[in-house]
Amino acid sequence: MMLFKNDIKIYSQLEQGKRWLNKYINCLPLFTCTLGFTNTALIEGISTAGATVDSRRYTALADAEFLVKGVQTKSIFPLPPLDVGISPTFISRAVVEKFNLPVIIFNAGLLQSPSVANIDLGGKSANCVSTGKALPLDTVKHLYQEGLKWGKILAQQAEDSYLILSECVVGGTTTALAVLTALGIEAQDKVNSSHPVCNHQQKWEIVSRGLKNSNYNFNDPLEIIAAVGDPMQIVVSAIALSASTTVGVMLAGGTQMLAIYALIKALNRYYNLETCLDNIIVGTTRWVAEDTTGDTVGLAQLIGDVSVCATQLNFSNSRFPSLQVYEQGFVKEGVGAGGSAIASHLLGMTKEELLSAIEKIILQF
Repeated sequence: MMLFKNDIKIYSQLEQGKRWLNKYINCLPLFTCTLGFTNTALIEGISTAGATVDSRRYTALADAEFLVKGVQTKSIFPLPPLDVGISPTFISRAVVEKFNLPVIIFNAGLLQSPSVANIDLGGKSANCVSTGKALPLDTVKHLYQEGLKWGKILAQQAEDSYLILSECVVGGTTTALAVLTALGIEAQDKVNSSHPVCNHQQKWEIVSRGLKNSNYNFNDPLEIIAAVGDPMQIVVSAIALSASTTVGVMLAGGTQMLAIYALIKALNRYYNLETCLDNIIVGTTRWVAEDTTGDTVGLAQLIGDVSVCATQLNFSNSRFPSLQVYEQGFVKEGVGAGGSAIASHLLGMTKEELLSAIEKIILQF
């Protein structure tokens, strides 16, 4: 591990991480959030990103609305109540507000349209992982092409800076586990979740059923997504693949983004693509990087060549219990919380200043 500028720690591939972070000090990034939905989210107890099964249908819509618009007197999609804690979108919103970051929302496949301006990629929401038939292969191929196209467009917009590629998919660590396993990576018991103690057994049973029910060719990464993935994964992978040839890319998230990095490597190999893996890092929170009920660093080492960096943002001294519970392992990450925090540190904001900015938004809420 290596501490970078007091507020960011590099957990794997130290030199690559250091080079990447040094390159983008004082750069204003372009922030994207790709939304998707999988029926895996409707399984009882699979996720805490919404206290009820029904509320989890709207989590991505609510998080995107809050990310873009902040606190409003009346929301179209109000943030769903959580059993414990508060949405990580408060962290991302604080950074977006402070630095006036440009935000682009992609709809990769949702149950309904977002309430904020977005780019609809013509995808669809996924069936449960356990079916082994998550998405039509044609849809996956279409989303892949859309991602490659948008990667080039975004790279031109970001010019000498970098892209933050974030996501909001409830149940996404389960689809991540499925994709990693199908790629031949032994990720069982290494993934994270929004639970304080990861529900590894439940995830593994769902994934095992899905892999058994699938009849796809697992040499082709696109067929893996069609079998057990979600629509966000292929979009973000393709954007990162094509953008990384010219600009920096921060995959903002934990387990889900490690799965995407593994997918990028697999796509690169299978389709013999032009990409620059050195330009890609994973940026997350310390709650993910140091989660003792998963193994983020071990997973990164299994995937290989990936630098995992994390904000050292700490909520121990927060005046809000809804933030303090992050220190007990609740919530942890989402909507690019870790990536946006790292961006704020690269722009000179300390973790203490960021906490204060987050609390200011909670006071208005």
